[in-house]
Amino acid sequence: MANVSRVAIVGPLPPPAGGMANQTEQLASFLEAEGVTVTVIQVNAAYQPAWVGKIPMFRALVRLVQYQRRLKQQLVDADVVHIMANSGWSWHLFAAPAIKVAKQLNKAVVLNYRGGYAADFFDKSWHQVKKTLDLVDDIVVPSSYLQSVFSEYGKTSKIIPNVLNEQRFNRFERQSAMKPTVIVTRNLEAIYDVATAIKVFAGIKPQFPDAELKVAGTGPELSNLKTLVASLGLAENVAFVGRLAPDEVSALYKSADLMLNTSVVDNSPNSLIESLACGTPVVSTNVGGIPKLVTDGHDALLANPRDVESLIKLSLSLLEDNSERERLTNNGLITIEKFSWLSVWQALASCYQAAYVGAKND
Repeated sequence: MANVSRVAIVGPLPPPAGGMANQTEQLASFLEAEGVTVTVIQVNAAYQPAWVGKIPMFRALVRLVQYQRRLKQQLVDADVVHIMANSGWSWHLFAAPAIKVAKQLNKAVVLNYRGGYAADFFDKSWHQVKKTLDLVDDIVVPSSYLQSVFSEYGKTSKIIPNVLNEQRFNRFERQSAMKPTVIVTRNLEAIYDVATAIKVFAGIKPQFPDAELKVAGTGPELSNLKTLVASLGLAENVAFVGRLAPDEVSALYKSADLMLNTSVVDNSPNSLIESLACGTPVVSTNVGGIPKLVTDGHDALLANPRDVESLIKLSLSLLEDNSERERLTNNGLITIEKFSWLSVWQALASCYQAAYVGAKND
């Protein structure tokens, strides 16, 4: 890539292994494989010294000061600064300072925005957000859903999908489960509404008495969800397996007959793409960018959020019909082709080059 050989990525890293953290880590690895020199400025670095993390207000101030110092030191040699951004406090504490420091250093800035709350966040904070957004050289989003949100506020953005690690998430070495296995691979937070997934499983169980549900993830809803499982008499059939490493998540997909996603707010969840890549059919809610990520009846089955009866019906239709399950999974393999690194890299390299040239001409 002419002129652009050094990229600084600003974003979170595992642990915890969330969607944005995984994407940051994967992007750095794939860029390095292309011969790009990569520096990662980690926004969720451990508190230094450790005791600072025990003082709520003080720790935020210390982290911000240390973060800005790292930005000024580590962005100096970059040709392009690639900033992983989200809504809310994450924007104000991490993305906005990184944009400002990068432009003070006359660097090309590519803003990679993601997150299902973008519309609400912009509605409440656009005046303040716009001032910083106006500084960036290019805006990249992973979905047409987010592109439309930016368009409503007069901002042009480019769609570059999340990159799929095809060496990890694929149909090789799929395992035939001894009994029907349903999985959930979202954090245990209110916006992912795992309670609905548990209720859907309760509706599946009468037709498949030996079925099991495995819930991979952690979060503040764990206690409530365990109480719900007990109240529905599902304790022997539901396992909360906690937060898994990426290779363990891949193995979980490959052992499952169905992946349930019951989120009420979403953008372009990696979990759906990873599931399709592993040959596991998806039943999901149709919120946010999901209907533009997958197509109902083609590569996934979609229903309205919290519509337990519809989600049960769709889930049973797949578990009872092998040919339909195979049709969806085969279509899913075609859907995920645009998430390959080869496809993403071509678009990203062009974006970096344009941002670099544009910044030099300013």
